[in-house]
Amino acid sequence: MAPIESLFRPLALGPYTLAHRVVMAPLTRMRAGEGGEPRALNVEYYRQRASPGGLIIAEASPISASAQGMPNTPGIFTAGQVAGWSAVTDAVHQAGGVIFLQLWHMGRVSHASHQPEGGAPFAPSAIPAPGTALTADFERVPFDTPRALGVDEIAQVIEDYRTAALNALRAGFDGVEVHGANGYLIEQFMNSGTNARDDAYGGAIPNRARFLLEATAAAIDVWGADRVGVRLSPFGVANGCTDADPEALHRHAIGELARCGLAYLHLIEPRASGSGQRDVDHQDVPLASAMFRTDWPGTLIAPGNYTPESAAAAVEAGTVDAVAFGRLFISNPDLPERIRAGAALNPYYRPTFYGGDAAGYTDYPRYDPKAAAG
Repeated sequence: MAPIESLFRPLALGPYTLAHRVVMAPLTRMRAGEGGEPRALNVEYYRQRASPGGLIIAEASPISASAQGMPNTPGIFTAGQVAGWSAVTDAVHQAGGVIFLQLWHMGRVSHASHQPEGGAPFAPSAIPAPGTALTADFERVPFDTPRALGVDEIAQVIEDYRTAALNALRAGFDGVEVHGANGYLIEQFMNSGTNARDDAYGGAIPNRARFLLEATAAAIDVWGADRVGVRLSPFGVANGCTDADPEALHRHAIGELARCGLAYLHLIEPRASGSGQRDVDHQDVPLASAMFRTDWPGTLIAPGNYTPESAAAAVEAGTVDAVAFGRLFISNPDLPERIRAGAALNPYYRPTFYGGDAAGYTDYPRYDPKAAAG
């Protein structure tokens, strides 16, 4: 393994210079306040995890009322949500951190209980997802059959991305990440198993990638390309979202994104736990970062069951430029400091990942150098 110091070399990320390469991944925690507004508890959570020159990618945030699909997730489409996020970004900036917001639309994996006036969620095609949805009351029920979007409606959703990007700017974020992974709306358009359209948004790979590229362009219109990132999961199977040729699809999509001059590309590795990825122990699936490194000339971030040691080795090898940690950032608010010091890491407690209050959210202990020294 490479020395841990590999993770603490500065890294250019658009107009920013990061002091280290230990990135906080976007993590859905379902602890927003009334109306999807971030509250004081959320401010404290992000404040704890901010570090000088460190990048936080804030949790996925619905871009509109129809984009919602899970209870108590913070949005970015109302004035109250913008105000709540402003308190978060202020706290992160006071700690010297950099924070991007992930823009989210759940598409077919929403549920009528989250939709305006209780209507059906929408998707590229009227193909229901397998499994169960989580209702606004935290109940598990079968997914609804979605309504297929008309072309004029697609244009409105792209405008919703633009408006959400503008709201993120107003809230004081440093940039935005377009969420094109994990079986949500953008990936539903991209993948052949969820897109049966025969118009400009379906069929051939360039058509299926069109929605991703238009949503990204909308964010760029607001921010400029160097403050926009994109997250993809090339070998994902989350929420029943599959493609007949994921390598060809993602080579095209990444190639088109590479023309844009984005701040970064965020690729979920196939071994990522809990993200609906293919089982790499039983299938011949390479690391996404290794497969697409030559297609991406810019900064590449990857999450996926990395340890500090394997992350340092990947950075040293040049496979990735930074590594995003999820569960370890949940249980270790001062994760970069702990890694640098070689300190023991707090174990995470999965039952408190989603919903609730401070327990398992803001009550994990920080590293105490004096106690460690005895």
